[in-house]
Amino acid sequence: MDYQFDKPINRRGTLSMKWEVGESELPMWVADMDFETAPEIHEAIRKRAEHGVFGYTIIPEEWYDSIREWWKKRHHFHLKKEWLIFCTGVVPAISTAVRKLTSVAEKIVLLTPVYNILFNSIVNNGRNVVECPLTYDGESYGVDFEKLERVIADPQTTMLIFCNPHNPVGKIWEKETMERIGALCWKHHVVVISDEIHCELTDPGKEYIPFASVSEECKKNSITCIAPTKAFNLAGIQTAAVMVPDPYLRHQMGRALNTDEVAEPNVFAMTAAIAAYREGGPWLDGLRAYLYENKQTAKAFLEQELPDIHLVESEATYLLWLDCRELVEDTEELEQVLCKETGLYLSNGGQYGESGKSFLRMNIACAHTVLEDGLERLKTGVQAWKDCRADGRNPEPYLGM
Repeated sequence: MDYQFDKPINRRGTLSMKWEVGESELPMWVADMDFETAPEIHEAIRKRAEHGVFGYTIIPEEWYDSIREWWKKRHHFHLKKEWLIFCTGVVPAISTAVRKLTSVAEKIVLLTPVYNILFNSIVNNGRNVVECPLTYDGESYGVDFEKLERVIADPQTTMLIFCNPHNPVGKIWEKETMERIGALCWKHHVVVISDEIHCELTDPGKEYIPFASVSEECKKNSITCIAPTKAFNLAGIQTAAVMVPDPYLRHQMGRALNTDEVAEPNVFAMTAAIAAYREGGPWLDGLRAYLYENKQTAKAFLEQELPDIHLVESEATYLLWLDCRELVEDTEELEQVLCKETGLYLSNGGQYGESGKSFLRMNIACAHTVLEDGLERLKTGVQAWKDCRADGRNPEPYLGM
């Protein structure tokens, strides 16, 4: 079926967080997609909306079954029903875990650069972030296990938040790497929260491995956060799950989610999730192919037009991680120039940790024509930034969004 990913969708005036920008501006930062969701999901939501009564909603057996069947078929992992707990979102689940499974002033490890909101979940709850920077050889990322053991061996360290696949670098973690992480955390009594929201968005022919599947230690000592929202563009529906195999951890997490009042679905949460997992597979496969084409387009453009910017090779997500180290040590000013001179919104890498400061993040989940516009704006903006530097001028701060 032709899912028409090239179809332009006007999101202005829809209260979109991403698109509340000026008429001539182009947002390529917030991690949601500019595609309509799968038609099967759209139709299921439409039918539910036509009923006209939007009362309290239960969690049906079909929700559990649809997730279990999807993970068995797509990810070769057999989940048990009792492992699954509904939650309104992955970030609420992570914040709840931080708040209820650790104590104030304890330390929580992040493998950086990593999703910026994870920092908020830690700091806003009175805990301390410990950055353990990933290794980077100019091409790919890995884990510095010597440093990781050093930071998690601290008795004040009680949790590690893991991102699998990794946002923003787009890495699918290897089984052996996760086994070592799991063994170290088990040894030092550090609970792992695995954010796997991007797990469906792998390149064609690539598969992710669930953290809980790689060893008994990983299974017994982890809480996995999953959702159809990134893959099927359903973030505004607020539907997710936590998967907790260990009964003790599951009891703790279940009570925590309920006391935080984030364990009850809105009226469309069940409908959308079940339709996604039951009927969304073909659409998702088409999406993955389209996103891969966008990656190749971006790679070719950068190599030809912007050789100072290196695209970090990735296997997952629709987020490009752009290495700007040949241009600048800190991309915050460059990000501002791009906004001011071209209207292009990207994310400066410093938001994702100290080791991300020389990078930019770019969301390419859009039509090919929009991507081409964004790349041209990036080229124009980089040249404007270079011209300022060559003239000895400091760019004026951008006062927009």
